[in-house]
Formats: sequence, structure tokens, C-alpha cells
Amino acid sequence: MRSASGAAGTGFTGYQTFVVAMLAFLQFSIILDFMVMSPLGAIVMPELGITPRQFGWAVSAYAFSAGLSGILAAGFADRFDRKRLLLFFYGGFVLGTAMCALAASYHWLLAARIVTGLFGGVIGSVVLAITTDLFPLEMRGRVMGYVQTAFAASQILGLPAGLYIANRWNWHAPFVAIVAVAAVAGLVIAVYMRPVTAHLTLRQEHSPWRHFIATLRHPDYTIAFAATAILATGGFMLMPFGSAFLVGNVGIDLAHIPTIYLATGIATVFAGPLIGRAADRIGKFRTFCFGSAVSVVMVAIWTHMGHTPLWLVVIVNILLFVGIFSRVIPSQALLTALPEPQRRGAFSAISSSLQQFSGGIAAVTAGALIVEEPGGYLRHFDWLGWIVIATTLLSVVLMYRIHKVVPEPAVR
Repeated sequence: MRSASGAAGTGFTGYQTFVVAMLAFLQFSIILDFMVMSPLGAIVMPELGITPRQFGWAVSAYAFSAGLSGILAAGFADRFDRKRLLLFFYGGFVLGTAMCALAASYHWLLAARIVTGLFGGVIGSVVLAITTDLFPLEMRGRVMGYVQTAFAASQILGLPAGLYIANRWNWHAPFVAIVAVAAVAGLVIAVYMRPVTAHLTLRQEHSPWRHFIATLRHPDYTIAFAATAILATGGFMLMPFGSAFLVGNVGIDLAHIPTIYLATGIATVFAGPLIGRAADRIGKFRTFCFGSAVSVVMVAIWTHMGHTPLWLVVIVNILLFVGIFSRVIPSQALLTALPEPQRRGAFSAISSSLQQFSGGIAAVTAGALIVEEPGGYLRHFDWLGWIVIATTLLSVVLMYRIHKVVPEPAVR
């Protein structure tokens, strides 16, 4: 185990560096598949002739199917080599994304998002389990910081390229590009990643169902599951309608949307690793509180913007995502410290399912609350901001309780 995890508090070993890069690359393709739906919303809705409510269902279909598959996979998540599990679900994700590339109607797109979610929704939990198996707690902030830069990379490389490709050809083309990127990631995993099997030597319940129930009812995990569900609200509630809001409410030309995503992505690529280091050095809960404070302020500003100059929108968006990253990175690192090795897969799968279900409910709620007026203006978008602010404050309370259960190593 030492060769995989290295000494606590030291730099990454060569293999650790490879694993971090590989997981970040994998996350890039997964996140891009979800992220690209948001900016394409301004194109897909008029082209398919669908309403914001229908588009909200297209987004949430991924979340609900991902949540269901996570629950179904939880009982078996700790019974296989994590590498094999990762490859199985990643292959299904590629299949679902290919179906999106071929979608010719709203219902076809809806079915494709369901298939993609069934497989793609479990991958994040497997990545978390692998990260927890291979890295000690005092290094996980840095690991999460680097892995989460995949989110920013999807903005720098993926979203502007996706919008360009969609504008140049059609909205199907970005999904074709994602399939190509995902195929490369899958090949790298299959050839170079070592098996992750240490958890198989530990005692588990004989029945997958009992393993699932025992993990779900574990008293120390209840608050963690609640926190995970609450943390998902913001992204799923605001992001699916982000581009439509910027075009219809803020007055940004559709051609300038890639500029906003590009600038935000560049900033967060640098911010992610710094936030990860801060989480390891000054404490994960402290970093989370900082991110929550920034998020509350920026969500209030962002969701109440009227016609605003492009340069100011870029600044607001960057600060918003810095706040989001400063919550996601330390919270993920802290939550991974709760489960025992033989329950990490099940814990991560259940957490992922709750996150997806919560996100799906948030997306549907957003779609139901928002009313698109003639000209593309989204009425009630500010209501979403108040909901996100309330859930952000609640998440601080929940993460404080988790922080008390899992004392962090002495900060340096």
C-alpha cells in the first residue's frame, strides 16, 4: 500500500502523478458531457422546439438515471477490482454519449441522456473510492484540487470548442467529439492503470443487499449523505439555464458565451490546485467556509444581474466559480475520510446517487419555476438564487458536524 499511497505529507510519487492525471482526464470527459448541455440549451431548445421545462427534464433525466444506477451498484461496488468497475461503466457512458450524438428528436435525446446517466453517474463514485484507496487524508485536498481542474479544463477546451463546433455544424457534433475524447481516456485506463484490489481482502457482508443496507444505515454516514445531497443543488439549479440567462436577461450575445466560459476556465485551472493545497494546509472545513461565503455573495449578484458589460460578467462568473470550487474540493476531501475501506465503494455510490437525485430535483424545480418570455427573458431566475443561498448556508451546518466527526490532521 505504501508504494501506491506514498508517505503522508510528501509530494506525489511517479505513479501517483500518473493516477491523478488519468483521473482528471477521465473526469474531463464525464464533466464535459454534462457541462455541454448548459451552453447548448440556447441552441437545442429552439431547434427541437422544446420549452425550458422540457429542457430541464432532459438535464435531470441524466441525474435521475445516474441516481438509480448508483443505488443499484452500491451493494456490488466493493466486490470487484475498482479498475474493472471503472472500465465497465465508462464503456456504457461512451455508448450513451454516442446515442446523444445521433439524437434526432426530444424523446430520443431524453432516452440518450437516461442511458448516459445510468453508466456515467457511477463513475464519479468509483473515482472517489480509488482516490481514497490510494491517497491519505492529508494529501486528498491536493488530489481533489487537481482532479477538479477537469471541470475548468472542460470550460477552457470543451465548452468553447463545443459551442464553436455546434455553431459551425450542429448541436450533435460536440457529442461526437466527447466520444472521441472518452475513447482515449478508456484506452489509457485499460493499458496503464494497476488493479485496485486491497479492499477485497477485507471482511464484508455476504449479501450485496445487506452490504448496501448496512452502509446506508451507518450512523456516522447519515449527515454525510444529507450534506452530499444539499451540495448538488446549486450546480443543477443554475447551470442548465446559465447560457439562456446570459443571453436573454444579461444581454450577452450568444457568440460571446464561449469567451465567458474560456476566461472562467482559465482562472479556475489555476485556482483548483491552490484551493486543494489550502484545504490540506489550513484545513478543509475552513476552506469550505471561505468558499461558502464567496458563493453566497456571488450567487446573489449573478442571479440578479440585468444588462451588464461583458467584462463585468466575466469577473462575476470567475468569482462565482472560485467560490464553488472552494466548496467542492474540500468537502469531497473531507467526506472521503468517513467510510472504512471495505465500504468506500458503497458509500461513494450512495453519495453519488443522492447527489444525482438531488440535482435532478433541482433541475426540474428550476425548469418549473422559470418562465421564458418572448425575446428569451427568463422570469423568476432570481428565485433560484435565493434557494441556492439557503442550501449553501445549510451545507455549512452539515459540514461542521462532519468536521467534528473526522478531526483533520494538524495544519501546517
